[in-house]
Amino acid sequence: MTALDLVGVGVGPFNLALAALARGTGLTTAFHEREPELRWHPGMLIDGSTLQVPFLADLVSLVDPTNPLSFLNYLRARDRLFPFYFAERFHVPRTEYDDYLRWAAAQLPCHFDSAVSSVQWSDSANAFALDIAGETVHARTVVLGVGTGPVVPQALSGLEHVTHSAHYLSVRDRLTAADDVTVVGSGQSGAEVFLDLLRRRTGSTRWLTRTRAFAPMEYSKLGLEQFTPDYTRYFRGLAGPVRDALVPAQWQLYKAIDAETIAQIHDELYRRTIGGEWPDAVLTPGVEVVGARAVGGGVELSLRHVDQGTTAAVRTSEVVCATGYAERDLTGLLGDLPALDERGRLVVDGDHRVALRAGVGGALYAQNADRHTNGVGAPDLGLAAWRAATILNSACGRVVHRLPDRTAFTTFGLLDGRE
Repeated sequence: MTALDLVGVGVGPFNLALAALARGTGLTTAFHEREPELRWHPGMLIDGSTLQVPFLADLVSLVDPTNPLSFLNYLRARDRLFPFYFAERFHVPRTEYDDYLRWAAAQLPCHFDSAVSSVQWSDSANAFALDIAGETVHARTVVLGVGTGPVVPQALSGLEHVTHSAHYLSVRDRLTAADDVTVVGSGQSGAEVFLDLLRRRTGSTRWLTRTRAFAPMEYSKLGLEQFTPDYTRYFRGLAGPVRDALVPAQWQLYKAIDAETIAQIHDELYRRTIGGEWPDAVLTPGVEVVGARAVGGGVELSLRHVDQGTTAAVRTSEVVCATGYAERDLTGLLGDLPALDERGRLVVDGDHRVALRAGVGGALYAQNADRHTNGVGAPDLGLAAWRAATILNSACGRVVHRLPDRTAFTTFGLLDGRE
């Protein structure tokens, strides 16, 4: 069987960007996804929620704005350009972005219900051998775009009446009817879940977070330059221990709340004080969940205040964990193919190419699995097109898409100790 030039594992925004920018390159490609259809974070497509990045952070525009799979061309295909123009939207609804992705996927070589169970190297074929639904497909280049998975704290794992925010909409009716609901986590997802419940519920709604404040996202124009390729290059040049310490310290760049959502929450709470009442809501920062147990058709949470050192137990009917996502364990998929760092993580270079064991002649690339090497921009949609173009240029061994040398006004770091 003839080997394909490139196979993508997983179909989400990042591999869709790769597929879109690969059109017209002459590469033979295929992209495989285990799910039956493309849905982008379906559990969090709450009415009124928007992307935290501008619409230009689509699959192609920041590299190739003339590409037919741009967001603006999607609007044209849907006969919605004038409504979009008059709406004056820079940040589009998540439901619209989800529809855009599915529109693009329908025009690309994407295969759903098509799980890739293993990726191995075949010396005889001089290519990767992928087991896809029991059949072997060969590819010279493989690009991983499997995304991240929801994380539930160990203390809450396995308990009934505990739901990760990734599945929020599927249980919203149950949460709305519950006597008492607790949201754990103060990122954007936690804020959106709390706001939605606040608007729908009459019972007690609690919001707890380990961070010391319900803090706004860093959204200043120069601050956002930490999501540029310039910053990624700077970050890659730092020592490993420095990178490992820096990423969690930058939590307000990617784990905080946009100011508009904070304002909407405050507005809703304020509205409930009209007439002299006080909202049946508790918002407590600086609190971590250190234990939990099932009790009486609900959950009892053991809490500790990170500054006071005090503890308390709280009973609640339902818990929503807005506790983020983590890179997936790729051991079962890749076996002994990759060379790992001292902490068992992929070693990924500036072209997003994964270091492999000796004897493997093909190229393996990873998207959104390299925050430890490439910084906070790894999961950012604004870098999707750039990352895809970088991978294509590397895989083809030539400049398929021209990329600018400089992308930020900020100069990160010093050269040889001199400005």
